[in-house]
Amino acid sequence: MALTAVPAMLSIRNASLSDTANLVALEQKCFTADRISMRSFKRFITEKRSDLLLVERAEQVVGYFLLIYRRGTSLARLYSLAVDPACRKQGIAEFMLQHAEQVAAKRRCVLLRLEVRYDNAAAIRLYQKLNYHEFAVKHDFYEDHSDAICMQKQIIQFDTDSVQRQVPYIAQTTPFTCGPACLLMAFNYFEPGKYDPVSLEIDIWREATTIFMTSGHGGCGPRGLALAAHSRGFAVEIYLNKEGPLFTDSVRSEVKKAILQRVHDSYRYKVEQSGIVLHRAEPGISKIKQILQDGALLLALISTWQFDKSKAPHWVVVCAVDEHFVYINDPDTDDIPWLSATERQYIPVEHSVFIKAFSYGKNRLKAAVAIRTAEN
Repeated sequence: MALTAVPAMLSIRNASLSDTANLVALEQKCFTADRISMRSFKRFITEKRSDLLLVERAEQVVGYFLLIYRRGTSLARLYSLAVDPACRKQGIAEFMLQHAEQVAAKRRCVLLRLEVRYDNAAAIRLYQKLNYHEFAVKHDFYEDHSDAICMQKQIIQFDTDSVQRQVPYIAQTTPFTCGPACLLMAFNYFEPGKYDPVSLEIDIWREATTIFMTSGHGGCGPRGLALAAHSRGFAVEIYLNKEGPLFTDSVRSEVKKAILQRVHDSYRYKVEQSGIVLHRAEPGISKIKQILQDGALLLALISTWQFDKSKAPHWVVVCAVDEHFVYINDPDTDDIPWLSATERQYIPVEHSVFIKAFSYGKNRLKAAVAIRTAEN
């Protein structure tokens, strides 16, 4: 992302311990409460999981921003941003915020989050201008018991110029049709506009679902999805690391287990008769990259625990892989409902996070379906 023009005679640099007195003085000018202490500034300057940068004019500190990071996640938090009151309305805050995004992106953070007082209209306007979205409210957040609006922005985007055609985004319209929605994304990638989600989403679910139980709608397994694609003329391969009925971790009824076994046996027989290749393997990052380079798309079964702690089995489309990220289309719209379809395409997930998510249940089930045109 290109930075706005640097306001006149400004420079930006990392803070050092010798800057703490100037930082405390600026903090006193900018805030009447919730101030960062000198001790905390020193800790943030030396802490490996934070970045504190200063903006100077004529060797005088006129602003700073502080980013902090949480180990094991792809999130950055803008903990504080301050501009000297005498230097406001000169574009300094916008310049610092854009620079903060670049600093966080270099740390391979996908999202930048922040809190802002609910009544700080000027700051909220700036964040909205730079495409930050509200996702929560923290009540009684500040010392004076004021609420904070939580906002975030995706700061790493896939380089769409590197692909001839993007995988289209299609949302699931029910809680149980993530698999069919993923299939429809793949179908319409290879044959644009041919497959109508409105008429086909439920039909494909009926073809591919594992089972319908009284406790809820059944989920689609890899064999069912593969057969649905195969019946429409696509070339399909299945990657599966375990045999036996799927999604049985929470099933206690022996009657239901017997039904799941019968459904599993039926799908297994149909796959064998169709000639669909089944690999008893767990594709890693390099294998996934190879599958994509060979002209296929990959539907991957993940556990949502890594993202929302719900432990639900969920299908996503793997669209691309680069040095640091796996890019997915996630058909679920409930987690971040304000995003547009364009913003839901090619969501970056760090390699290590994706590998953790790419399994389900106590048995660490890994399942994927590679889809390509018959010509490929």
